[in-house]
Amino acid sequence: MRMRLAIYVAGFMLEKLKRNYFFAVIRGKSVEDAMEIARHAAKGGIYNIEITFTTPDAPKAIAALSKEFAGDKNIVVGAGTVMSPRHAREALEAGAKFLVSPHFSAAIQEVALENHSYYFPGCSTPTEIVSAMEIGCKIIKIFPGNVLGPKFIKDLHGPIPEVDLMPSGGVAVENVAAWKKAGACAVGVGSALASKVATEGYESVTEIARAFVKAVEE
Repeated sequence: MRMRLAIYVAGFMLEKLKRNYFFAVIRGKSVEDAMEIARHAAKGGIYNIEITFTTPDAPKAIAALSKEFAGDKNIVVGAGTVMSPRHAREALEAGAKFLVSPHFSAAIQEVALENHSYYFPGCSTPTEIVSAMEIGCKIIKIFPGNVLGPKFIKDLHGPIPEVDLMPSGGVAVENVAAWKKAGACAVGVGSALASKVATEGYESVTEIARAFVKAVEE
């Protein structure tokens, strides 16, 4: 019974992540910087919060945000730049609901499965993508997106129509609609989101987030 409940909850979480569509890939300069970017991204309508392990004390930020947003039905906090099983365990212990990496690792997927969580590996070839699918990865991160381009998704969906692909790297307000039209199930938004913090403050994150959301609604 407990196993069935865990599987049901995990499935519900996956659908929520795809419904939210945008992943805020946050590389904070500190825990507080990461938290402020996350808060302002959520204010702008980006609800999947991916705290990367390039953020100092990333698990601390994940734990704090998970607690802060515990009552919000839209926001999902996870971890990015998960480079090892150790990172995966630290993130999950801190409350991360998903794991993302720039590479494909069967060992990280094993940790995710043990904890009824999700791992979205970074892949750039059909061989890597199929290998990730074979071990149960439900969303495959297409990385680097700016190198592969939207046409990569369209072409891959020819022979493998069932795969859910999420580009990350180079996703911008100007091209996000093209990614969605090509069939991306979600997109990762990284440096563009916090690009004006130094000059315009954290409110700029909210405005940029709103611009991304509007771009796929038009």
